[in-house]
Amino acid sequence: MGKVDKREAVVGYLFISPWIVGFLVFLLGPLLIALYVGMTDWDLLTPAEWIGGDNYARLLQDKLFWKSLQVTTLYVVTAVPLGIAFGFAIALLLNRKVKGLSMWRTIYYFPAILSGVAVSLMWMWVLNPDFGVINLLLSYVGIEGPGWIASPTWALPSLVIMSLWGAGGGMIIYLAGLQGIPTELYEAAEIDGCGRWRKLWQITVPMMTPVIFFNLIMGMIGAFQTFTEAYVITKGGPDNATLFYAMYLYQNAFKFFKMGYASALAWVLFLIILLVTLFVFATSRRWVYYTAGEENRL
Repeated sequence: MGKVDKREAVVGYLFISPWIVGFLVFLLGPLLIALYVGMTDWDLLTPAEWIGGDNYARLLQDKLFWKSLQVTTLYVVTAVPLGIAFGFAIALLLNRKVKGLSMWRTIYYFPAILSGVAVSLMWMWVLNPDFGVINLLLSYVGIEGPGWIASPTWALPSLVIMSLWGAGGGMIIYLAGLQGIPTELYEAAEIDGCGRWRKLWQITVPMMTPVIFFNLIMGMIGAFQTFTEAYVITKGGPDNATLFYAMYLYQNAFKFFKMGYASALAWVLFLIILLVTLFVFATSRRWVYYTAGEENRL
C-alpha cells in the first residue's frame, strides 16, 4: 500500500470514527455489560453478586414472564398485519390522481410524527368507557360500547386499534414503491383484458412484496418493543391484560430494582427478535419477488 493509499485509508477511518465510537459506546458496550449483569443479582444499590444462569432458569418458572410474552406475541401477530394492510390500502388510495393529493398525503402522514405520550393521552379520552368519543357515537345508534381500556377483554384490542393511528408512516414507503412500478406492466395487462382487481393481485402486490417485506421486519421489531402506549394508558392492566414484555422488563429494572433479572429479560427479548427476523428472512424467498438483478444486490 502506497503513501497515498495509506493517507486515504486514515482519512476514511477518521470520517467513520464517530460511528465506530458510537457503536462501541452506545451499542456493543451496553450489550456486553447487560450480558454480564444478566448473570448477577444486582439491585443498583449494593455490589452485584455473580449467580451464573440462575436468572435465566428463573424465567421458566415466572408466570408473569410467560404472560408478558403471550400479550406481546398476540399484539405482534395482530397489530403488524393490520398496520401493513391499512398502510397499503391508504397508499393505493393516495396513489391516484385526485384533487388536493398533497394535502391528503400530509393529513394521513401527520399522525405518524406526533409524540407517543401525547397520542396516548388523546386515545385515553377516545377509548374511555364512560365519556369516550367512540362509545358516545355508538350510543347514538343504540349500541352500548365495551369497556375498551378498562376491560381485560378489550384492553389489548384497544391498543391494536390505536396502533393503526401511525399507519401513515408505512404509507409513505408504500407510495414510493407504488410509483416505482413500471407503467408498461399495467398497459400490457390492459391490452390482455385484465380488470382492476386482477392487476392489483397479479402486478401491484407481487411488485410491492420487497416493500411489504421491509415494513414487516421493521413493524415486528417495533411491536416486540411496545412500551409507551401501555405504560401511559393502562400501566399493564387491567389484570395484566396489557403487560407487554418491555413493560415487565422496565418494572423489574426500575420498580423492583432487579437489574440482573431485567438484563436477562432484555437478552431473551433480543434473541426472540433475532430468531423471528431470521425466520422471516429465511421464508422471504418463497413470497418476495425481486426484479431481474435486484435480488443479487441484497
